[in-house]
Amino acid sequence: MNLQVHHVISDITGTTVLAILDAILEGNRDVNALAMLRDPRVRASHETIAKSLVGDYRQEHLFTLRQSVAFYREYQKRIVDCEKEMQELMKSLSTKADLSVALPEAKDSVRKCKVMQPARALALREEAYRILGVDLTTIPGISVLHVQTIVAELGGDISKFRSAGAFSSWMGLCPDNDISGGKVLWTGTRKVKNRVATTLRMAAQSLQRSESALGEFYRRMRAKLGPAKAITAAAHKLARVVFHLLKTRQAYDDSVFAAAEQRYRRRTENRLKAQAQALGYLLIPAQPQQPQP
Repeated sequence: MNLQVHHVISDITGTTVLAILDAILEGNRDVNALAMLRDPRVRASHETIAKSLVGDYRQEHLFTLRQSVAFYREYQKRIVDCEKEMQELMKSLSTKADLSVALPEAKDSVRKCKVMQPARALALREEAYRILGVDLTTIPGISVLHVQTIVAELGGDISKFRSAGAFSSWMGLCPDNDISGGKVLWTGTRKVKNRVATTLRMAAQSLQRSESALGEFYRRMRAKLGPAKAITAAAHKLARVVFHLLKTRQAYDDSVFAAAEQRYRRRTENRLKAQAQALGYLLIPAQPQQPQP
């Protein structure tokens, strides 16, 4: 209908836009009256919203809009039903966490979750902690939705996997070389349809701007191997971290990976110094620039 309200209000499924859509479907075409439905929290002014609602209200467009709104609300209802069923099933899983120990404060990505209400995200985090015995959201890149998928696919028991390598192989995240007669015919990862692997790949993509040691690892792999292989490598490392935490029920410690990154940095510096010395040069660390007065 050539309406521009989505450029004015970012959340088209929020209170304001849904109220405007309902009024339009009821026959209201007065842009000023529609703009009056603006929620006080919306930053756009009344006049701006009114201008964005000037469009072509043709019958076929209104029919499509009515269908879309009905489908959206039906899907939201089905999602709520699925979440209720999932909560009942999660309650039936055994408790592995020591509930006498207070759960550490949630990180900002959980407390300010954008894909679900923060209260629901915090409740899901606590329930997953009860089932798994460890808070996986402390791992960089892992959100409550990723943990939800892990719980749905694995439950609280990973005893079926003998090692982290077997866990990674089940997800198709580790190399699977095809060797015949002592000759390597093919190298790469198997094409496996696995929800946990897909979840960890999505989590690995979010490490691109992470300031953690895992973020440094992802960026180093991206520069070395390219984006696709870097995602697989980072997902493989995340899989091993998740397995270790679920196996030992120890809290995630980023200092372990930070120490590994420091060792890699020292090896790189020593290699560069040796190469420069072989060519008759001397590497001198750059001095930090002093701020201008």
